[in-house]
Amino acid sequence: MTDPAHPGRMLFLNIPVADLERSKAFFAKLGFGFNPKFTDETAACMLVGEQAFVMLLSREKFAEFAKLPMADPTTHTLALYCFSVSSRDEVDAVSAAALAAGGSEADGPEDYGFMYSRSFFDLDGHGWQVMWMDPAAAEQSPEEFAASTQDAENPS
Repeated sequence: MTDPAHPGRMLFLNIPVADLERSKAFFAKLGFGFNPKFTDETAACMLVGEQAFVMLLSREKFAEFAKLPMADPTTHTLALYCFSVSSRDEVDAVSAAALAAGGSEADGPEDYGFMYSRSFFDLDGHGWQVMWMDPAAAEQSPEEFAASTQDAENPS
């Protein structure tokens, strides 16, 4: 969905990593690619969506942008990062790939019927959630979707 007030707006999320090459290899195993035009020895532009990117920055490069000291993600939660996939099975596959690549599980499966997710920590302790949402639910609010499925199950 494009925001008509801000057409073409792009999102670049910057996160610090201890070892850029190791982090690139980790996220590549989860199916992410990188834009070589914005990737060098200090930064990697990870493609998340058509207009969404995660910039993996060496801690030194991140410090150049940050105005405040960096918090340790293993002891402080500053943000949780969530991305969607196209199926429930893909949620499980991406989560399994994260664990196999050295990540650690944050939460087991969370199943709300219209939405299914799992969470993990990457190699630097950043919290990630991979989720699938029923396309019909994505077009409505969760309450509207729940009401429509109850109506279908209990016709008057």
